Amino acid sequence: MAQDYAIRRAVEIDETTPMYLIDRPYWVAENERTTVRYLFLIFVITPVLEMWLLITVGAQIGALATISLVLLTAFVGVNLLRYQGFDTLWRGQRKFAEGQLPAQEIAEGIILAVSGALLLTPGFVTDGIGFAGLIPAVRGAVARLVLSRMVVSGVVMGSSTTGFTASGGRVDHSASGGASTSDDIIEGESWDEK
Repeated sequence: MAQDYAIRRAVEIDETTPMYLIDRPYWVAENERTTVRYLFLIFVITPVLEMWLLITVGAQIGALATISLVLLTAFVGVNLLRYQGFDTLWRGQRKFAEGQLPAQEIAEGIILAVSGALLLTPGFVTDGIGFAGLIPAVRGAVARLVLSRMVVSGVVMGSSTTGFTASGGRVDHSASGGASTSDDIIEGESWDEK
């Protein structure tokens, strides 16, 4: 408790103290509790559900058939993942060449990576979620949802060497025919001192 007070006091006195030492707002703690609940569901409930489902299916169709089915879903999933991944990569490169930021394709690429990991994980629940991520309509909807909730901060506006603005549009250099205008020129002198 005394250490917390000392940190708060240091923040009040010293403005150069990193922001992570400042007390977090109440809603951050709420989000962390929600995140912990989701992580609990993912890492505890999912493996238990997978084991139950594998045992149930194994009892119905046999152990060898169940193992074969798990391997088959992994093989089919990886092949579909490769096809979908290349398709997303080509669309992203095309958008980049057109001067657009391929945010949708980047988000879909992350979803494909997660789907691939789920498909390689033995089990039917993870395979179902992984195959859902391979469906272009589902993947696109999830990517749009994630992108709509993202907040961009700390972006410096203006022209850059890449030719992209923070909004994802291309910087237009055509107004001056590609040549520099007087606003772009900084005159000065330099010399070497020896």
